[in-house]
Amino acid sequence: MDVEFQRVFPLMDVEHDCIISKRGDVTLVFRASLPEIFSLSDGDFETFHQSWISALKTLPQGSIVHKQDWFEGKYYQADISEADESFLDRASERYFNERPYLDHQCYIMLTKSPASRKGANSLFSSLIRGDLVPAETIQIDGYRDFFGACGQFKRILEDSGLVYLERMTGDELRSSRDRAGLIERYIGLGDSQGKPALRDIDFSDGIQVGDRHCQLFTLSDAHDLPQLCGSRIDYERYSTDSTRFSVGFASPLGQLLGCDHVYNQYIFVSDEQKVLKRLERKRLRLQSLSAYSRANRAARDAAEDFLNEAITHQRLPVRAHYNVLAWTNQPKDLPSIKNKVSSAMAKMDATCKEESVGAPQIFWAGIPGNSADLPMNDTFETFAEHASCFLNLESSSETSLSPTGIRLADRLTGRPVHVDISDEPILKGICTNRNKFILGPTGSGKSFFTNHMLRSYHQQGSHVVLVDVGHSYRGLCQMAGGRYFTYSEQEPIRFNPFFLGQGDSLDTEKKESIKTLLLALWKKDDESFRRSEYVALSNAISGYFGFLGSEPEVWPCFDSFYEYLRDLYAPSLQVDGVRPSDFDIANFLYVLRPFYKGGEFDYLLNSPEALNLLEERFIVFELDNIKDHPILFPVVTIIIMEVFIAKMRKVKGVRKIILIEEAWKALMKEGFAQYIKYLFKTVRKFFGEAVVVTQDIEDIISSPVVRQTIINNSDCKILMDQRKFLNRFEHIQKLLGLTEKEKAMVLSINRDTDPEQKYKEVFISLGGVHSRVYRNQVSLEEYLCYTTEEAERVKLMEYTVLNDGDLTRGIAEMARDIRNGTLKI
Repeated sequence: MDVEFQRVFPLMDVEHDCIISKRGDVTLVFRASLPEIFSLSDGDFETFHQSWISALKTLPQGSIVHKQDWFEGKYYQADISEADESFLDRASERYFNERPYLDHQCYIMLTKSPASRKGANSLFSSLIRGDLVPAETIQIDGYRDFFGACGQFKRILEDSGLVYLERMTGDELRSSRDRAGLIERYIGLGDSQGKPALRDIDFSDGIQVGDRHCQLFTLSDAHDLPQLCGSRIDYERYSTDSTRFSVGFASPLGQLLGCDHVYNQYIFVSDEQKVLKRLERKRLRLQSLSAYSRANRAARDAAEDFLNEAITHQRLPVRAHYNVLAWTNQPKDLPSIKNKVSSAMAKMDATCKEESVGAPQIFWAGIPGNSADLPMNDTFETFAEHASCFLNLESSSETSLSPTGIRLADRLTGRPVHVDISDEPILKGICTNRNKFILGPTGSGKSFFTNHMLRSYHQQGSHVVLVDVGHSYRGLCQMAGGRYFTYSEQEPIRFNPFFLGQGDSLDTEKKESIKTLLLALWKKDDESFRRSEYVALSNAISGYFGFLGSEPEVWPCFDSFYEYLRDLYAPSLQVDGVRPSDFDIANFLYVLRPFYKGGEFDYLLNSPEALNLLEERFIVFELDNIKDHPILFPVVTIIIMEVFIAKMRKVKGVRKIILIEEAWKALMKEGFAQYIKYLFKTVRKFFGEAVVVTQDIEDIISSPVVRQTIINNSDCKILMDQRKFLNRFEHIQKLLGLTEKEKAMVLSINRDTDPEQKYKEVFISLGGVHSRVYRNQVSLEEYLCYTTEEAERVKLMEYTVLNDGDLTRGIAEMARDIRNGTLKI
């Protein structure tokens, strides 16, 4: 039988940002921003739960809380129209294009029914009959207290710091010509971004809205509910023997239920005194009948327990109802949906009930503003403490709008998300510096993640200086067009600290860096220098650059500096009467002779190139072959620090990053350790970041100079898979200051990865406040650029050589062959 929609439609109008029903119900609607799933600790769940209880107690009797969570399957839409996107950016967009995920929106509706309205039941739903508006609905004085209570409700929830409520306007509730409002969206089960669409609603065989076949599952009977409920449950997939990973009690019906669905949660605030009097009368009746039936005795005891708890603990009695409305465009998928919902409710230890006869009335009551039409025979009586357990408390992962950051993927669905781990945390007061500490055993994806992070920052305009051991960044450096310094017998590493490039000058810092270098070449690690020697070297450097100014044909390098000292400066010291005990220049020239032409290390400080490292945006110093060399290593490390400190102080308004990879042996050297200590404490003042990457935390704490400096001054801590250290993770947890929730997050890494996709997970903690686990998932092209597997790097080099040394073309062709199946990796 066809029914005229306007006749049965329960709503009258939207006025003053409120929904008015034909039976006099007034509803305020809030859009809620919930915490990300997998981000809350046990304490957070309990705090959130208690906030809901307190908020419910502020509402007057007769109020209805209708929480409606929408979960829609969507596909990520790639944007490759940007002209300035790089080859790898476009590859990433293509890789994530059409990636399915579950989008979430949450709405909280607070309804006040007229005092004269009786509770609805299945026979008197507005779907069957309508009424005139009660007189008190048009008297604003009767609703001022309710509006004030709604304001308190909002403030209490927001004071938890876990949720934000935004009042929806009338324009958002009603539809316009080109956009469907919330009311029409529910009636037509439309998309959140969709345009208005007229769809028939058919209740003759279940629920069908247009081409969407729906199933309705309810939790409306106390017999179907779990014996125990709480604010959280363990998520077994991410839990270990020593840690439990928490999700919200109702999360199996929320983000973890993988189908299009709406989760409706209703809580009716009862008149406490009336409820207690009614139950007292019921208890007395059962008392008189208890001698005739064991069931009567059990019911009497249950009523007495309820009354005792209500009075003793000041519980707020409420009526509650929860339902899941799931739909699909394919009728053949309905059995699968039923299995998913049944399994989700079983995880809560609840029994799934599929509605049939009463489904139309329950569906109708889900219309925003029509919650008072929910049949009371489909609700159960409980306390606010228990009813709040069934509220969905978590949402999908957020993506940052900041222009700075890296692209990672949502842990649950693999949807790409933009994560800012540098600037946004400082703006929000979460962190006080941008320094990072990256920890992960070999094979955990540590260097892979670091490659991805540095490429993102370089793409966004940062200057990057890398200290590497292991050639992990050669491909990235070539892709970025950077400068790669490494040592071999055929091509030894070369520098020229005396050359002044464009933008550089002989200021105090330049002079100090050269003096530090000369003293390191002259003196042993445990040998101090006198004040007179320091002054003499300072005068020599000033005199040398003055000499260069008068002799423009002289190339600035160590050779010409050595000759200046020998031929001009040494005689001047004799004229001035400087004694060898004050400055022994003969000893100085003798010790530095190996760095002069013809000496063993004459290549080191005499680079013939006019290198302007101040303007180079990507520089890699590969120290693998010289990390144990007693002469070369100290000199190179000093030059590295001089390069970065010059960038730090002279390159204004640009992010500067220095990353030290696997540098524990370098940190053992006292001089380099002092540089690291200085950097971690001061780099933030110059828009800079210092990053240390290591396999084992013992590498860092073995250096007493930097142990506390690095850890205490790195507000961003990034950890890879730590399952190898499961039995001694408490030591790592204590050193890094991780909370129990962060410990559970770290130990859950890679425990439930998608076997059909290739990725590894990464844990990021910002100031110990904002902690998340993400997928570090990249396109095949990015993978080939970042890989540290020797066989893959060798193969990529072959493709690059075949393409005239063009790495980009080499990666593109190798990726094409892998996808075609002609090459396996």
